[in-house]
Amino acid sequence: MLADWLTDLGMVQSGPQAALDTLARSVIPALFRKPIVRHNAPFPEPDEDTGMAHTLEQFAASCHDILTRESGPAGRAKVCALLREVLKDAEFVAKNLNDQTPERQILYEDPELKFCILAHYYKGAKASPPHDHGPSWAIYGQAVGETEMSDFELLEPASEDKPGKVRKVRTYKLTPGIAHLYNEGDLHAPTRSGPTRLIRIEGVNMETVRRHKYVAV
Repeated sequence: MLADWLTDLGMVQSGPQAALDTLARSVIPALFRKPIVRHNAPFPEPDEDTGMAHTLEQFAASCHDILTRESGPAGRAKVCALLREVLKDAEFVAKNLNDQTPERQILYEDPELKFCILAHYYKGAKASPPHDHGPSWAIYGQAVGETEMSDFELLEPASEDKPGKVRKVRTYKLTPGIAHLYNEGDLHAPTRSGPTRLIRIEGVNMETVRRHKYVAV
């Protein structure tokens, strides 16, 4: 009976033994073969828009937590890295740096640690002389436009009645998404040739700090 069935399928050439051989070679192994599943449609693309939008409140809270644990240069470097991520958020930048933003606006001042988050909108060219941040520090975060920043080394210290002397040691550019940390005593001078927008962080509100003057030689 089995041989007749296999003969009808065209799998047997002659005789029952040939039928059994054919069964052993092709039919039985096929029963145990793993089926191949074919997808007629491609897999859906992963959703790339899963990142959380940054808010000023969340950013300030993260800065507070970091600086509470590490108030020195290491903690500030972590805040600087966090600012770089925030600067990639177009919604955050648009909300906190709009056409009505002045040249200096305090967005947040921490009541405990006293650091400040500021927005700056320079509508035209602007340059600053060499300076540090006195007993404190600052982080410059470029959001829009470009800043040419120069670093200086101290040649002669400043006093109350005499500016210090400094010498330029390097110049580099801050472009959108770049943030740079300046610790205590780091002398620098920004130059902006066109409209720029920045998010800065000061260790303390620099409007309350008396600072010395410096001249480049």
